[in-house]
Amino acid sequence: MLKTSSKKIYVKTYGCQMNVYDSNRIKNLFEPKGYTETASVEEADIVVLNTCHIREKAAEKVYSDIGRIAKKRNKNNSSKLTLVVAGCVAQAEGEEIKNRAPLVDFVVGPQSYHTLPAMIEDNDKFINDEFLQNEKFKNLLFKSSDKVSEFVSVQEGCDKFCSFCVVPYTRGSEFSRPVQDIQSEIQQYIDSGVQEVILLGQNVNAYHGKNKNDKSIDLAYLINTIAEFENIKRIRYMTSHPRDMDESLIDAHASNPKLMPFLHLPIQSGSDHILKKMNRKHTKKQYFKIVEKLKNKRPDIALSSDFIVGFPGETDEDFDLTMQLVKEIEFVIAYSFMFSPRPGTPAFKLKDIDTSIKKARLSALQSLLKEQQRNYNKSFVGKNIEVLFDRKGRHANQYIGRSIYNQSVFTSSKDNLIGTIQDVPIIHSTNFALEAML
Repeated sequence: MLKTSSKKIYVKTYGCQMNVYDSNRIKNLFEPKGYTETASVEEADIVVLNTCHIREKAAEKVYSDIGRIAKKRNKNNSSKLTLVVAGCVAQAEGEEIKNRAPLVDFVVGPQSYHTLPAMIEDNDKFINDEFLQNEKFKNLLFKSSDKVSEFVSVQEGCDKFCSFCVVPYTRGSEFSRPVQDIQSEIQQYIDSGVQEVILLGQNVNAYHGKNKNDKSIDLAYLINTIAEFENIKRIRYMTSHPRDMDESLIDAHASNPKLMPFLHLPIQSGSDHILKKMNRKHTKKQYFKIVEKLKNKRPDIALSSDFIVGFPGETDEDFDLTMQLVKEIEFVIAYSFMFSPRPGTPAFKLKDIDTSIKKARLSALQSLLKEQQRNYNKSFVGKNIEVLFDRKGRHANQYIGRSIYNQSVFTSSKDNLIGTIQDVPIIHSTNFALEAML
């Protein structure tokens, strides 16, 4: 039975921002049961591993962590510790987890984790991997995990079925939350002092939730509605799909001053041949057209992207086209990975490329991307930029925030800067951050 005495819960998050959001909600669910968060597995009564299944290494890391936690439990002779595997690995490999890691007590998928307190209390169900998006959000609790900025899940699931991706199988079909539910959640964060919201979705710009008149509306409408909250100063969204980048959303980047000039828009490859094999359903030309429209509306917009190198069938010519695209668009930051075949996806059956070739291509791409990011950050030295400070740094009197272009900015101040928006001069840049002086 879950008791209301003071107990500890430890949650480890793997993968994307959506998992960060889910982990925070899991912690919220246990607060009324008397649980407080701990950063130590040794102190925990409940350990939750909120997992990611996008790449093979991410999934294998979970099993390694399960083994380490099991050793600690045996060493401490702690039978009281409840071990939970949540998230996308739980959804995809529930029975395998049961067979491979018998010390795991409960397995719960990303659309059914709201049932976890009852599962533990009743102790009558090992796995819950049902797709219960609508029921889940109705049963979640919303308490801000941050004093300044907060993730808000507005859309989940995916109907795109890219040939390499497990998301449609682990997160289910596209589901959008009603506008009023999102507004109610944000209001609770505002009451805690939050000034920035980051709207999340597997394909967030596929958002099609209902407004108070039961009319289906798009992401631009939702953003403009959220902007009506006076205390919300900044709005961001991620992750977007090029197929859903419509005119109204592009226009919002020009017309809504609270919508930050930063967009994460994954393309994955610069080769139409590979894009077709990936089942992306867009071409390089269509992607360029979207970028052109965005820059015409908001010339200073900063773009980031995702890339997969070494997809089955990728030739040297295909990879050269990716490098060419990166050079032409000049992304301010990008995330790149070697292709990782995931069981259950169409690409899993394709002949993989030699690992040494994939490593060489990834190294070349990352070198170019790092150079672009370094040059972009360097361009701000000697200029002023608006920063929302949201946390303390590692050093005394150091504060860290985000620029309007999503760069990490740090500075020193005797005054507490958390929760303030400052127009600061940039005196130095690194590959990953900007240094300001007040």
